Amino acid sequence: MHNFTCIYTQRVCHSHITNKKYMSLHRESRTTLMATTVAFLLIFLIIPKSQSTSSIYIPDSDVDLLEFPLNLEFLEAEFFLFGALGYGLDKVAPNLTKGGPPPIGTKKANLDALTRDLILQFGWQEVGHLRAIQNTVKGFPRPLLNLSSSSFAKVMDAAFGRTLRPPFDPYANSINFLLASYLVPYVGLTGYVGANPKLKGATSKRLVAGLLGVESGQDAVIRALLYERAMTKVKPYGITVAEFTNQISNLRTQLGHGGLKDEGLVVLPILGAEGRVAGNVLAGDQYSLSYGRTPEEILRIVYGGNGDEHVAGGFYPKGANGHIARSYLAPIP
Repeated sequence: MHNFTCIYTQRVCHSHITNKKYMSLHRESRTTLMATTVAFLLIFLIIPKSQSTSSIYIPDSDVDLLEFPLNLEFLEAEFFLFGALGYGLDKVAPNLTKGGPPPIGTKKANLDALTRDLILQFGWQEVGHLRAIQNTVKGFPRPLLNLSSSSFAKVMDAAFGRTLRPPFDPYANSINFLLASYLVPYVGLTGYVGANPKLKGATSKRLVAGLLGVESGQDAVIRALLYERAMTKVKPYGITVAEFTNQISNLRTQLGHGGLKDEGLVVLPILGAEGRVAGNVLAGDQYSLSYGRTPEEILRIVYGGNGDEHVAGGFYPKGANGHIARSYLAPIP
């Protein structure tokens, strides 16, 4: 009996000691887990997302090439949103403007239901483009944009080499707005084509490929709608839609100083696909591949004038923003 009591007492004592050790270890484990959790939360809250997300790597040489297109994306977003809604980024996504000045001369266009629906889709797509680029690189404030009727009228006058009477108004009707839209996405897509081979990072290439896909789609829709009306005369000028597109394309080629990289809706058969068709609903080189442009060529086009990337003007009265564009301009006093 005595032996049993001793053995029982030893087991109880050992069990008590073991339980105390277990409880102590359990408390230590919980303390360690809580400390680790707090540490991770602090790291997540303190370190910027751009630093904590190690999977996103943008080579320094890619940054300027990714930021430069913001200039055209801002222009497209404002033009399409205002055309369809009568208001733009300052109302739908003010954070994306980064405090840049509001555009000049924008207003709601007199569009038929189908055209308005399509242009509204384009507008929201451009908001997405701005967001995608700014989520990848820092970006810059929206540049001052002149999207007034007079700004577009000057482009059309330059395209025809004479003053159109009355002055061309992009907001007057659907045909005019589509012709004005013909000016925009195509320039952007040629810029993406030109930038792509210069990019080094996989993230950069993936972003540009995604942007190029949608910009090309927008241009295709615009060209298809205009091609359907190619022989329709634009009132009150008595000039066909096809001739408008040809003259605009000729002007962009002239201003860009980069050789033939632009074609209207109807061309000589030798310039059509495989040299066999005059219809040219999509522009392309001798292999029907998209033309590419450099940032310098794009600046020459959107600044208008004599096609000089050093002289601001046209749709960008104070010049485009970003390192590439600003490097060609004298500092603004």
